[in-house]
Amino acid sequence: MKIRLFLSLGLLSIVLQAQDLPNSLTLDESIAFGLTNNRSIINANREIQKAKEERWKTIASGLPQISSEVNYQNFLEMPVSLVPAEFFGGNPGEFSELTFGTEQNLIGSLKMEQLIFDGSYLVGLEASRVYLSISENLFEKTHLEVRKLITNIYSNALLARFNILFLEKNKASLEDNFEEIHQLFKNGFEEEESVEQIQLSLAQTNSRLKYAKNLLRIEEDMLKFVIGYPIDSPLKLADNLDHIFNEDLYFVSLPNTEDIQNNIDIRIADNNVKAEALLLKLEKSKALPKVNAFINRTYTGNSNDFTFADSDQKWYGSSLLGLNVKIPIFSSLGRNASTQKAKISLDQAKTQLEETQAKIKIEVNAAMNDYQLSIDNYYTEKENLRLAERIEQKNQTKFFEGMVQSFELRMAQLQLYTAQSNFVVAIQKVITNKLALETLLNQSNTN
Repeated sequence: MKIRLFLSLGLLSIVLQAQDLPNSLTLDESIAFGLTNNRSIINANREIQKAKEERWKTIASGLPQISSEVNYQNFLEMPVSLVPAEFFGGNPGEFSELTFGTEQNLIGSLKMEQLIFDGSYLVGLEASRVYLSISENLFEKTHLEVRKLITNIYSNALLARFNILFLEKNKASLEDNFEEIHQLFKNGFEEEESVEQIQLSLAQTNSRLKYAKNLLRIEEDMLKFVIGYPIDSPLKLADNLDHIFNEDLYFVSLPNTEDIQNNIDIRIADNNVKAEALLLKLEKSKALPKVNAFINRTYTGNSNDFTFADSDQKWYGSSLLGLNVKIPIFSSLGRNASTQKAKISLDQAKTQLEETQAKIKIEVNAAMNDYQLSIDNYYTEKENLRLAERIEQKNQTKFFEGMVQSFELRMAQLQLYTAQSNFVVAIQKVITNKLALETLLNQSNTN
């Protein structure tokens, strides 16, 4: 219960597109609606879009880069340069004060750069694919958790409705018994304790019925909350328990637990190994040279006044073609330390993958055991319910024939109510345990 509430609070779903809201939803339709409108799903999809944009950003960094720059200067006071006076016929050891250039100048440049070789760029391209794969795995994990949550809540709502049918049937039976026993008491054929026993059972049943109806409303509201359906809008659950839980279909075959590699946590751990391997390659690539080519075109205008917009302004152009080669030579063992650190991280990721595989295998076996146990328990509780119904009916007959006391009848009724409750819980366990197993194996379905 705590886990379900925690997940439902974490999986907020309020965003809705402009559309006509359905008045009723089957389980499959609820899942489809939730996978479209759940906020966690929407944000997980946005992570994929971010990963795609990040990938293009990485690709673009290796394509031609063009930039321009405009630099305007206005000297409020011209700089003075000192030159030896003897250059102009003066005395040796003395200096003459000179000013060079114009008071204003405007320089415009256009530069194009092209990456020729960079090992980190090649690694970055691979890393962007892994990052996208990680985002897709997280999106799939969110899908699985949302699907699991919706199925559990929808099933719980149907079970609450099923339990209400039991309680209403019990209430109707107790009311009939009360009328009959009360009439016998007024005619002196029954003790007052018999009336009080029935009153006690009826009061408890009414209380349980009220709680069950409130629980049904809570489950329905929780379902709306998770799938992103407005809480205040009415929603009918179109499926009934027979559609969700059918013995002929539910127990036909058990999920295949041999292949666990499709488990989403294992795939995420595997992607983490790939990511760490790329980080190691990145550190190694830093020892390779980096080569960039560039072309630069510059225009310069000079004037003592702001005449740069005039048609007769004279501009001086220059062009430059260059190649920049950066060769790492010695880093005081810094690069080696970074490479060793990346190797350790890769080993940690591999160990984490092995641990995750072992852990998931244990979890799958435990989930399979729980599922099989819940199936056995279901058949046991089903038979217990059948026996409890027969015992209660026999005790009713014996009571009105004067063969048993009201206390014995009440004990038989309580035994029946317990069997009914246990049967509902048994169905819930089967549904929950099967869903947990399918989610672990990434084989979720709604059949």
